[in-house]
Amino acid sequence: MTAAEIVLALVTGQRLGELILAARNTRRLLARGAMESGRAHYPYMVALHAAWLVGLWVLARHRPIDPVCLGLFVVLQAARIWVVASLGDRWTTRIITLPDSPLIRRGPYRFLAHPNYVVVAGEIALLPLAFGLTGFALLFSALNAVMLRVRIGAEALALKRSQSQEQGA
Repeated sequence: MTAAEIVLALVTGQRLGELILAARNTRRLLARGAMESGRAHYPYMVALHAAWLVGLWVLARHRPIDPVCLGLFVVLQAARIWVVASLGDRWTTRIITLPDSPLIRRGPYRFLAHPNYVVVAGEIALLPLAFGLTGFALLFSALNAVMLRVRIGAEALALKRSQSQEQGA
C-alpha cells in the first residue's frame, strides 16, 4: 500500500465508524421521542461526502502527500473527536431535536454554533490539498458550502420548531 492509500483507508474507516455511531445514536434518540428534520436533503449530503471520498480514492491513491496539509487534517481530527465527545449520545449525521433537552453548550459549542461544520469544511479542503488536488478541493468546498447553506437553514428551522413546541406545551 502507498502512504496515500493508508491515509485514505484510515479516513474511510473513520467515516464508516462514524456512520455506525450516528445510526445507533439516531435510533436511540428517536426511541426517546426525538424528531428528525431535513430528511429531503440528507441523501444529497451523503452523496456529496461519498463522492468526495471515492474521488480521492480515484485521484490520490498514488500521489505524494504534503505533510503540512496532512498535519492540519490530523489536527482537525482532534477537533472532530472533541465535537463528537461534546455531543455524546446526541451526536448524529442527521438533524435530530430532542424535546425538553437544552442545546449543548459545552466543548467547542461554547465558542461556535456549528463547530462540526467548520471541521468538515476544513477536511473537505485539506485532504485533497494534502495530495496536491487543488481543483478537487475547490470544487468540493464549493459544493459543501451550498450543502451547508441548506443544512444550517434546516437545522435552524428544526431548532425554532422544537423551541416553540416546548414553549407551547
